Amino acid sequence: MVVVKKMPGDSDDALIRKFQRKVMNEGIIMEAKRRQAYLKPSLAKKEKAKEAQRMRKRAM
Repeated sequence: MVVVKKMPGDSDDALIRKFQRKVMNEGIIMEAKRRQAYLKPSLAKKEKAKEAQRMRKRAM
C-alpha cells in the first residue's frame, strides 16, 4: 500500500508526483497489467526466458 503524507509547503501537484513515483517504484502498475489476463504456464516460461536473455544482453 502506497502512503504519501503531506509535508509543510508541499503543493497538491508535488503530492501527486510523489505518489506516482512511489507507485512506479513499487511496480503496482506493471503487476496490475500482468494480472489483467491469464497467461498460460508455457507462455509464461517463454516470456521469462526472453526477459532473462534481454537482461544478460543488457549487462554486457
